[in-house]
Amino acid sequence: MDGQSFPDPRGGAAVGRLQDLGAIEAGAVLCLRLCFEGPASPDRLGFERDMGRYGGHIALGAIGDICAIWRGFGRRPMACHHLRCACLGADEACIAHLVRAALDGERDDAMMLATLMVRADQALGVVAHAERAGTALARLAATPADDTAARRCRH
Repeated sequence: MDGQSFPDPRGGAAVGRLQDLGAIEAGAVLCLRLCFEGPASPDRLGFERDMGRYGGHIALGAIGDICAIWRGFGRRPMACHHLRCACLGADEACIAHLVRAALDGERDDAMMLATLMVRADQALGVVAHAERAGTALARLAATPADDTAARRCRH
């Protein structure tokens, strides 16, 4: 962890390593961290420039929509690690698994994960955004490796 302190340590607790995630899940965490960086951050602008046409804009928007619902209706504040932190935080892991479950059509699992984050009446919206993020991230993960822009941005 990078020494960042969280108002509620449960969401920021390191529960794994980012490198252990699959491409879709790692992409969800990357988008989450980029959303926390803000719309004018150089890293976010670079991601949008390089990956936007492959689904990056859609993935960032969908994850941003999940964050907005969590901010308004979350059970507690969301915690996120620094963009380049190798740790995987608890909230980040929850988002990663939510996006994967939604992409795989496991709606019951996705709804259960969403209700851990937000009020039950907001969970369906979170799942819909997770499905959109998962689809965009799958497209991004399928980007040909020989594409110059993709090679610059892959981690």
